[in-house]
Amino acid sequence: MLDSDLAELYQVETFNLNKAVKRNLRRFPSDFMFQISEEEWENLKFQTGMSSWGGRRTRPYAFTEQGVAMLSSVLRSERAADVNVAIMRTFVRLREILATHKDLARKVEEHDHKITLLIEAVQKILAPETRKKHPIGYVPPKD
Repeated sequence: MLDSDLAELYQVETFNLNKAVKRNLRRFPSDFMFQISEEEWENLKFQTGMSSWGGRRTRPYAFTEQGVAMLSSVLRSERAADVNVAIMRTFVRLREILATHKDLARKVEEHDHKITLLIEAVQKILAPETRKKHPIGYVPPKD
């Protein structure tokens, strides 16, 4: 889950959530929390229609299930405890559903693979070296 989504659930500002985490970095190793890459950030902005000139200026942090669990030791409000319990129950339920529905798990995996292939194909199309470069003022011939 992204820091901004968790902050909304916990009813705190994203800045304050991240500040609390940074004060306790030892509790958040890389398999609990990580900052998304620049490429992932650009893709996320594109997917969600975020403005590149307004709003957030830094790449978000993503929290794994263990990172979300660790947040309860950092954010010490009743709201944080309630939200944390709800999120953990959701993770447990998701694992149960995937474990009991092997076909669903297989389909999700296939779907993820197809999305990855699609993203790679689009990235190749949009890569600067694949675009044809023409001199300024070039007019393509009419067919």
